[in-house]
Amino acid sequence: MTAVPEVAVRVRRLNRIFPSKRGPGVQALAEVDLEVAPGEFVSLIGPSGCGKSTLLRLIADLDTPTSGELTVFGKSARQARLDQDYGIAFQQAGLLPWRTVAANIELPLKLHGADRTTRRGRVAELIELIGLKDFAGSYPDQLSGGMQQRVAIARALAESPRLLLMDEPFGALDEMTRERMQDELVRICAETRAAVVFVTHSIPEAVFLSDRVVVMSPRPGRIADTVAVDVADAARDDALREDDTFFRSVAAVREALHGTPATSSRPSASSGRGARGVENR
Repeated sequence: MTAVPEVAVRVRRLNRIFPSKRGPGVQALAEVDLEVAPGEFVSLIGPSGCGKSTLLRLIADLDTPTSGELTVFGKSARQARLDQDYGIAFQQAGLLPWRTVAANIELPLKLHGADRTTRRGRVAELIELIGLKDFAGSYPDQLSGGMQQRVAIARALAESPRLLLMDEPFGALDEMTRERMQDELVRICAETRAAVVFVTHSIPEAVFLSDRVVVMSPRPGRIADTVAVDVADAARDDALREDDTFFRSVAAVREALHGTPATSSRPSASSGRGARGVENR
């Protein structure tokens, strides 16, 4: 009998209300239900203020739900954070300017007590993974914006997390650099097999990267619809951006954002990279 794969993220009836001195408070999230499978790439998209980043922060244990259930690999968000089950990357790379590329990537390992040999070996692997071997000794101000974000992603992957949380990591980049970074992220995820929860305002970006695009409603944020992107990992390259499948999925997400249900694109429970990843492990 095949074992049921562990769920990477499970959210049930999640609510987040921010207190206010002037009234009953601001409800950012209302009755949110979401599951992310191991190895699956899920994007959160919706209008500004819909609670996308709030949901990501709750998963990352950077904030606390008002009510509801939230687990990461079957643990509380706090325990998952303590166990370094996830890495996180934000819109700003947040690199320390006085540390080299290698030293920035090494920082989480050093903070958690990894020995020097382990740190050096892991940093070398990650620098190779992000394609910056020639820049290991460079400082952040000597790197382009895209290169800085690659370093930030490598730092988030330093402790081999099973989950990567990303809050608009390419939002500040120009379009050409952004597309190159999307290509890099696809490659990195294929190699690491980490699950990803990715916040973005860009419909094409969400479709290109994701197994599923979760569309959120205006505040209070709810899951309004889910659009499956049925593309094999090997097909996620520049040619996909000109493919009919890509345009159909972009249209389905756009319709969902405007309130027209994308019922024909809703996923089955086993759709996406996550399910294929589980089968291959």
